[in-house]
Amino acid sequence: MGKTKVLDRRRRSVRNIRKITRTMELISTARFKRAMDRAAAGSAFAERLTALLGHLAASGTQVAHPLLTARTERRQAVLLVLTSNRGLCGGYNSAVLRLGFLHRKKLADEYAAVSLEVSGKRGVSAFKFRNVPVQEKYFHFEARPAFADVEVLARRFMEDYLDGRIDRVDVAYTRLESVSRQYPIVETLLPYQAPAEDENGRLHRAEYEFLPSPESILEEIVPFTFKMRLFRCFLESAASEQIARMVAMKTATENADSMLSNLSMAYNRARQTQITSEILEIISGAEALQAE
Repeated sequence: MGKTKVLDRRRRSVRNIRKITRTMELISTARFKRAMDRAAAGSAFAERLTALLGHLAASGTQVAHPLLTARTERRQAVLLVLTSNRGLCGGYNSAVLRLGFLHRKKLADEYAAVSLEVSGKRGVSAFKFRNVPVQEKYFHFEARPAFADVEVLARRFMEDYLDGRIDRVDVAYTRLESVSRQYPIVETLLPYQAPAEDENGRLHRAEYEFLPSPESILEEIVPFTFKMRLFRCFLESAASEQIARMVAMKTATENADSMLSNLSMAYNRARQTQITSEILEIISGAEALQAE
């Protein structure tokens, strides 16, 4: 009797957990579709702006801007690590945190000081557990990061870089290559290097006419390109988080189904054994009464 009660209690517990994982899987699937659309649009726009600067550089145009100028002195570097506020998303956080720890050590060997900034409660907790000081913490970037919030962060980075307070800005995040492939990466956003080649390695030679002037146009394009590249990091990180959570919850739901099947078989066998035992006891008792 006790064994069947234990098995039945475990079945109810697994059923309740399965309801939670299945619900979270459906929510992540819905959020993933929206995040994927935003990430695809933001990435396409950022890549087009980057390609435009590359075309200008390849055309022989003097592409000069303070944000494009590398610093000879290595005094202060900034590392921004993008993680999630919630867990239950497989190895999403652990992968980017592992890369963040390694890259921070690398920057510490190259620069006199490294300022660590972390987005997401999971990342803040991980660095706190390892006694690594975090200078800035951000908890308001959820599944739908807003450009206005990212722009505030980008403006501060640009102002600090132009004023000479920082010499480099790196971002550790999860790159979204496709639905089936996401991987952690560190990208250097400042100083920004305008590529002279496209993604296929081809050079673009073209003549450009600037109105009113090249300087005024670059003054607008370069900062906005930096903002969009940072925004793309947040968008791809958010989309990758939803994919990781969707996959993790789907796997958990399938495991719950397998456990329920095994527990049901064990419960039925235990119940059958119990019923058989009770029948034998009744028969034995009846035979004892007849013998008297």
